[in-house]
Amino acid sequence: MALTARIRTRDGWAVSHAVVTVTDMTGTQVLRADADDEGVVRDATELAPGPYTVIVTAVGYGPAASTAIVTASRRTEVGTVTLTRQGGGTELPPPGPWTVDPAHSTVGAVARHLGISSVRGRFTDFSAAIEVAPDDVTKSRVEAVIRAASIDTGNGTRDTHLRSADFLDVETHPEITYRSAGLTVAGPDRWTVHGDLTMRGIARPVDLDLAYLGTGADPWGGTRAAFRATAELHREDFAMNYNQVVQAGIAAIGTTLKVDLEIQAVQGESLPQT
Repeated sequence: MALTARIRTRDGWAVSHAVVTVTDMTGTQVLRADADDEGVVRDATELAPGPYTVIVTAVGYGPAASTAIVTASRRTEVGTVTLTRQGGGTELPPPGPWTVDPAHSTVGAVARHLGISSVRGRFTDFSAAIEVAPDDVTKSRVEAVIRAASIDTGNGTRDTHLRSADFLDVETHPEITYRSAGLTVAGPDRWTVHGDLTMRGIARPVDLDLAYLGTGADPWGGTRAAFRATAELHREDFAMNYNQVVQAGIAAIGTTLKVDLEIQAVQGESLPQT
């Protein structure tokens, strides 16, 4: 085996669509090879001993170049080459489908109460799927469905009121949906997810501030990815105009909701038994 190399992302994932090009010191191409499904390049072409330039490219990533020395035995081990997403930003999980695990995820919201404290709630019944695009990560997609009646703030009377027509109107609009339209890089470690949130039958554009927290193996033989996302909603955008004004004109319930998502997703289109 004359040339071997391993192509990885910053998170250690294989880049299966990488291409390795080798040129001699005159700039003449002497070898070109594709990575396999494991991101490994193995090519049997024998090169004359001496220095060469190795260039690794892949769609969606910045190129990486290094110098390699072919030894007298005519073997070249480039080692591991790390590629970084073009445009900066943190890596995302490997391309393909991911299924959100509701048993290990939280969809929460916080509203101000009496102008001095906060009331926290969460939805306990939801499902979501993520599709990480293989070539252009900004075209990745997410779709989520939340059962509105599953709202839980820890107070039965309050939850009943939130399910009524004053707020979520779950009898008429049983589902809250979110469908993304793309991603943009928001900083060194953040993404912005652009999409439409439909609640009470009203669709409004809502951006999610997303952080990808990494991946790891689970006890059931799968791979999990973790995300954290936040957003800010205004109740009046979804025709939830109910309010009770207490003394000095202070609203009992704030008009702004802060959404906080803690998400675990499992690689593939189905979930293991938990």
